[in-house]
Amino acid sequence: MRTMVVCFSLLALAGARAATLDVIPQPASYEMRPGSFRLQGGVSIVVPPGVPEALQVGTYLANAVAPPTGFRWRVVEGTRPSLRRGEIVLALSGRASANPEGYQLEVSERGVRIQAASAAGLFYGVQTLIQLLPPEIEAKRRQEAGWSIPCVRITDSPRFAWRGLMLDVSRHFFPKEFIKRYIDEMARYKMNVFHWHLTDDNGWRIEIKGLPQLTQTGAWRVPRLGKWGRREPARDGEAASEGGFYTQEDIREVIAYAKERFITVLPEVEMPGHALAALASYPELSCTGGPFHVDPGTDFYQKVDNSFCAGNERTFEFIDKVFTAVAALFPSQYVHIGGDECFKGFWKNCPKCQRRMADEHLNNAEELQSYFVRRAEKILESKGKRLIGWDEILEGGLAPNATVMSWRGMEGGIAAAKMKHQVIMSPTNFVYLDYYQGDPTLEPSTFGRLLLSTCYQFEPVPEGVEPQYILGGQGNLWTESVPNPRHAEYMTWPRSMALAEVLWSPKTTRNWDDFVRRVGAHFKRMDAAEVNYARTVYDVAMAPVLDAAGRLAVKMSTELSGSDIYYTLDGTNPDRFLQKYVGEPVAISGDAYVVKAVAYRDGRLSGRVLTLTVEELRARLKNK
Repeated sequence: MRTMVVCFSLLALAGARAATLDVIPQPASYEMRPGSFRLQGGVSIVVPPGVPEALQVGTYLANAVAPPTGFRWRVVEGTRPSLRRGEIVLALSGRASANPEGYQLEVSERGVRIQAASAAGLFYGVQTLIQLLPPEIEAKRRQEAGWSIPCVRITDSPRFAWRGLMLDVSRHFFPKEFIKRYIDEMARYKMNVFHWHLTDDNGWRIEIKGLPQLTQTGAWRVPRLGKWGRREPARDGEAASEGGFYTQEDIREVIAYAKERFITVLPEVEMPGHALAALASYPELSCTGGPFHVDPGTDFYQKVDNSFCAGNERTFEFIDKVFTAVAALFPSQYVHIGGDECFKGFWKNCPKCQRRMADEHLNNAEELQSYFVRRAEKILESKGKRLIGWDEILEGGLAPNATVMSWRGMEGGIAAAKMKHQVIMSPTNFVYLDYYQGDPTLEPSTFGRLLLSTCYQFEPVPEGVEPQYILGGQGNLWTESVPNPRHAEYMTWPRSMALAEVLWSPKTTRNWDDFVRRVGAHFKRMDAAEVNYARTVYDVAMAPVLDAAGRLAVKMSTELSGSDIYYTLDGTNPDRFLQKYVGEPVAISGDAYVVKAVAYRDGRLSGRVLTLTVEELRARLKNK
């Protein structure tokens, strides 16, 4: 149970910045105490002798503090049975936590002590410590701030071992420098798996020695700026100039960077479907023989062959070469093979696939896909790796040792867990970060809808499922509608803060109102770090309805309790001196042409003005 002691003495109010804890994810338990520890230039960070990972954590803390404070802290090896004044001690102890990622953090006026059973636990304790400092600590240049940490005692550990984010770099390529920045942002919130979606129909992003066409051809497509799914296809002879790929040296650099932040990099190489970039490079691996173009964002599905030929032995020789390189590069025990949305129509007319089905006594195309996945699993296992796939790998029979990532709701994960397979829950309706965050009128074009409050309601362990089979959960950022790094950040934060808290904090401590308060505090931190984020949680949403007389009316709402909504029907911009929404649908008079609304909190403007024409409202009502 979380405990919190709030002291209201003048001494406590003077010595601590706040009587609440603005940490995300919420620690398992904490106790606020009077006073604070003031930072200065002479602080020493003491780490256990002879433990390189602990030294790494101490160096990370010193490097994080230096740019905004100007302090150059020493990192020294040693043991401290008792805390000396002006020191930050990172201590390893098998008694610190039953969970290897757990930690204890104690801040007193003398200094700071973080104790954990592993270096990972020390690292997460350091992340909490940094969050206790003023928001300016996130800046990359010298700041003026009161560099103090409130006195507190925290005992903390994660609920789930798998706390992931997936970034799709096939639909849009993101440079190595941004990948590292994204990993930094994940580390702030104690997420520990970076799922790197490296190949798909729209680009092959990983260098494979001995298969040069994958990056010479598969990494590039013709430039297009139209809406995704409606773009013009490539024309013969048109230059393919948009894209990019990561060299093996780039990948090693990213993996090493992530490792220093205790983040595992999970590679994904899509198969048997979503393979058009690979087939454009090596068309002989398809059922139809091509020719193919890397897709620039057209509506090509089921019109163009984008699945590897399951009857061709050369396909599996290709996969072996790819997996050999991937296994050598990535320390992760898992490799993700995709396995989703495989269109099997071309298999049905392929002599090689039909011969394979006859030889292996397979009854349908689903069993042929299962055959494909099982062979992929055997290849991976021969290289010391385990297979993960999206929940379609259940179709036709699940590979013996496969782990299932359930995206089409929870059903696939439930089925796999009941078969005693490990599961990562990643359902679209709770964790798909490429969806609208608020009203589509205020947001860049995409599809679907996923509010911050919905993310916070995610529960990875369904009723009736044995919890030991649920490794954890993951948010996914597909990038059809995410063309640049700034927008990738905007779509990720703050919704991934909600996912981080769901996956780390005890279920019993979840509190939406308190979480939103803390999110507001973290927006200041992201401003200091120059990270882009969405403020849609403060915006108004409108929903058209019919009133009792069958006339058009509009309901208004916000995600936050305590918000006040003001609106107009005359085309002017609303503010808190005009009509206040009182909870009942507002009837739209016959000559009104537009509705505008905005939210206030505590008497201050909090959101953006939402404007919807009556025609737009009628269209939404018709499409409900």
